[in-house]
Amino acid sequence: MADLVFYTNPQSRGATVRWMLEEIGEPYDTEILGYGTSMKAAPYLAVNPMGKVPAIVHKGKVVTEVAAICLYLADAFPAAGLAPAPADRADYYRWMLFTSGPVEAAFTNRSMGWEAPAEREVMLGYGTYDRTIATLEKALAGKSYIAGDRFTAADLFVGATINVMLMFKLLDPTPAFTDYAARMTDREAYRRARDIDARLIAEQAAAQPA
Repeated sequence: MADLVFYTNPQSRGATVRWMLEEIGEPYDTEILGYGTSMKAAPYLAVNPMGKVPAIVHKGKVVTEVAAICLYLADAFPAAGLAPAPADRADYYRWMLFTSGPVEAAFTNRSMGWEAPAEREVMLGYGTYDRTIATLEKALAGKSYIAGDRFTAADLFVGATINVMLMFKLLDPTPAFTDYAARMTDREAYRRARDIDARLIAEQAAAQPA
């Protein structure tokens, strides 16, 4: 058994972690969990009491939350070159956590049809959807990468998030977003990860009763 175990469902946010694992290029075992079944059963709840995927276990240590997993893997496997030098990590941390925090909250609320009254916007960590998305778009303007001069785990995470938002029409397809998402996903590791999950989805569909 590999030192690294990946718990996921191919139709989940685990797709981003799969991509990260393929970028790392180290051996890992995969445990596929079902919604409402093995994901909520005692063995997995011992890993993640939330009963949600993805999660990883590396040398006995559990990591959950997609951004945290990406940050952890970049540090745990430095040979992959997916983290900047410590002195150059301001933008790396800033935009990865901005995307996992304000952006995630803003587009989740928008997709659910929730909008705070203007007088209560101050209570939301992200303020408004429009301001949050405009801030992310400005961060990408005129840059090849979001955190330095090369691809890092921040580009993987931000690129994956933008790509999903565009696919589900939760984000206006402005050139800044579409061009960035296309560049970030134009990688062999992304294509390997996508193909693995597509095969798993097809296998799950074939196993369903007619």
